[in-house]
Amino acid sequence: MYRSDTCGQLRLSDAGRHVTLAGWVQRIRKMGGMTFVDLRDRYGITQIVFDNDTDASLCERANKLGREYVIQVEGKVAERTSKNSHLDTGDIEIIADNLKILNRSDVPPFTIEDDTDGGDDLRMRYRYLDLRRGAVRRNLELRHKMAFEIRRYLDSKGFLEVETPVLIKSTPEGARDFVVPSRMNPGEFYALPQSPQTFKQLLMVSGFDRYFQIVKCFRDEDLRADRQPEFTQIDCEMSFVEQEDVLNMFEGLVKHIFKYVKDIDFTEPFPRMTWADAQRLYGSDKPDTRFGMEFVELKDLTEGSGFSVMDNAEYVGAIVAPGCADYTRKQLDQLTDFVKRPQIGASGMMWVKFENDGSIKSSVGKFFSEDVIKSWGERAGAKPGDLMLILAGATARTRKQLCELRLEMGSRLGLRDPQKFSCLWVIDFPLFEWDEETGRYYAMHHPFTSPNPEDIDKLETDTGAVRATAYDMVVNGNELGGGSIRIHEAELQNTMFRLLGLSDEEAQYKFGFLMNAFKFGAPPHGGLAFGFDRFVSILAGLDSIRDVIAFPKNNAGRDMMIDAPSEIDQSQLDELFISLTPKPEK
Repeated sequence: MYRSDTCGQLRLSDAGRHVTLAGWVQRIRKMGGMTFVDLRDRYGITQIVFDNDTDASLCERANKLGREYVIQVEGKVAERTSKNSHLDTGDIEIIADNLKILNRSDVPPFTIEDDTDGGDDLRMRYRYLDLRRGAVRRNLELRHKMAFEIRRYLDSKGFLEVETPVLIKSTPEGARDFVVPSRMNPGEFYALPQSPQTFKQLLMVSGFDRYFQIVKCFRDEDLRADRQPEFTQIDCEMSFVEQEDVLNMFEGLVKHIFKYVKDIDFTEPFPRMTWADAQRLYGSDKPDTRFGMEFVELKDLTEGSGFSVMDNAEYVGAIVAPGCADYTRKQLDQLTDFVKRPQIGASGMMWVKFENDGSIKSSVGKFFSEDVIKSWGERAGAKPGDLMLILAGATARTRKQLCELRLEMGSRLGLRDPQKFSCLWVIDFPLFEWDEETGRYYAMHHPFTSPNPEDIDKLETDTGAVRATAYDMVVNGNELGGGSIRIHEAELQNTMFRLLGLSDEEAQYKFGFLMNAFKFGAPPHGGLAFGFDRFVSILAGLDSIRDVIAFPKNNAGRDMMIDAPSEIDQSQLDELFISLTPKPEK
């Protein structure tokens, strides 16, 4: 055997045993006539001792080991004189009597430590080394445990896991599809699924009643820390349900996983907030409710001042940062620069300090009386020592800007603790969103989302005001997942397609298989999909989903390790009847 035990297994109760360990050399320390080697495997680290007085040749061989050498060691378990409370094996060490080098290693390009000296690009290029780090390994262990527990939970609730196809028909409504050419059908293409949406609906038509799948999905969209071109969903669908049934079922799943992973009991129902209130109070459909600083609208209190920035604005909104009245001019200028960054796009920021002595200082003090400014503070509930930050402009854009400012202040004040969790449902989304560029409505979620029954009579007359029977679960300002009750009647689905600008022929071409299925008795149904990568990253306390994915891609969608995507041979292109146009100049 290469090993009798792992490097994380031995304890003081094993003292006196002769054992064989195998793993990687984490570090070497030479002290007088002793050489200490930390041996690492997936399970932990064990200290190995080579004694020059006992076996000089063995100690000499140990002195020639390098970092990340793969070795096998035999020896006796002994109580450690200088114990290490940071290691599970810190009470023992192995007094070596044999050493075998199984494989040598080049010097790694970065240290294999939790706090590594490797940057993102370097770690991505050598991801197989990065995966040796305990911090990354623990994330993947958490992912594994969550996947099994989710399957156990859903199985206990009567759900069946059913695999759906990976090569499907392209139906570009939403993000761009990744497309796959078909050699056997020249000039035709498959698409990789953005989600199994239509297939899970077909499973409901098939009578499967409760379906789930932990499934790969693909979207060809611009990336950021919480996006990858391929990602994993916990995809679920149920028959004969209304919105309340779906929310209760999957709130139960989330509570169960929080208890299982973090030992956190959510005993109360998760709060529910309408989409309109989320926009009004937080400027976001995924508000971070770990802290307050809700928006306060001041437009009616600022009109007629002669200050054009506020007079000409459609919306004037403010947040109150508690205890920040001592902010310096430099700090306020930094916040102004923050909101003026191109990705946020505000033209400026106004502020009011409510000093501890009761006085008021403001960047717009010359335009407004102290009584007027005091009325702003009264509306916002500002207290002595607080700082009010104000933005003005078009309503939707300014709310988004104020949202970014609120999150920045929450971070500065330490109010966004990754180990504190605030969960809620956002409901009553708009069914449609209008696109000025194309001059038509798009489905805010997808074209199979059912309108709120109370708003069906508005579909033709007040299309933009129709609410969807849709819902998102939000945790700490992250959209953990979302779903809807689906349209199950062919006539209503045809109306939806028409309002989205699809002709009967287009709808039949893209979704005819689903429409035909609805003719044979589709049950009322609805479901939800959680972002599995994001769920794991939230519970791991991470900002990015990359470190919960074994082999992620960078912001350009590239796999730095295998150098993909890459060019393919002309012979492959010829087989697929594909010719390439010249690449655009950078």
